[in-house]
Amino acid sequence: MVVVTGQNKGSANPDDAMSSSDAEEDFQEPATPTATQAGRALPLPPQQFPEVVPLNVGGTYFTTRLSTLRRYEDTMLAAMFSGRHYIPTDAEGRYFIDRDGTYFGDILNFLRSGDLPSRERVRSVYKEAQYYSIGPLLDNLEDIQPLKGEKVRQAFLGLMPYYRDHLERIIEIAKLRAMQRKARFAKLKVCVFKEEMPITPYECPHFNSLRFERSESETKLFEHHCEVDVSFGPWEAVADVYDLLHCIVTDLSDRGITVDHQCIGVCDKHLINHYYCKRPIYEFKITWW
Repeated sequence: MVVVTGQNKGSANPDDAMSSSDAEEDFQEPATPTATQAGRALPLPPQQFPEVVPLNVGGTYFTTRLSTLRRYEDTMLAAMFSGRHYIPTDAEGRYFIDRDGTYFGDILNFLRSGDLPSRERVRSVYKEAQYYSIGPLLDNLEDIQPLKGEKVRQAFLGLMPYYRDHLERIIEIAKLRAMQRKARFAKLKVCVFKEEMPITPYECPHFNSLRFERSESETKLFEHHCEVDVSFGPWEAVADVYDLLHCIVTDLSDRGITVDHQCIGVCDKHLINHYYCKRPIYEFKITWW
């Protein structure tokens, strides 16, 4: 009987011996599967919804039928409650939508019976309809005031591609001047002119438009920039200077900016011979507080 009391140093093949690390690997516990692996192995079943759905929209509670939420297939609500997406619930089991619920009742009323909101709520409901991608509601709202009028107004403003840029320039200039002077308000000059050619007493009064037949060289003699901060024009449309002024003031007011304006004269810059620029100049007063 042979008793081995130590390592056989004379072994011909040292690789035949099992190392301690090899032994540990042999007895390692199976690795815990990752979330990704678990997801592949066990896909979540479709979420099931009751026929009557309790909702919590930003802290405002609603109750409606599941069929109401799925009324139009191509909407976000129909997709959310299709069962393909997981919707969390609050402590009371209501399905939670992280959105202001102020106008969600108007959304439900349209899905239920096609009811449209009152005029003063149209703009806000329109934004919610955009978020939830409810095309039929958007189409209906666009055909009533004030959105129908807004479509007409935007068609007019589309004649001036730099309109939005000019609005931003008015705001920036007014802000800079008020800060530099530590003043409550700031004034700037704005030119708003519809006709491309300058108006003079010598132009033929029988024409409503000043687009006379002139050579290219003659036209260049009338090209100039009025000495103002911002200039709007020219454009070809029935809408006149006062209509554009109304748009400017309205859009600035919608951004919370208080603006007053008044005509302070005309450019009156001498161009050539007896021609002077008669484009109207307006003084805009922007009050910041």
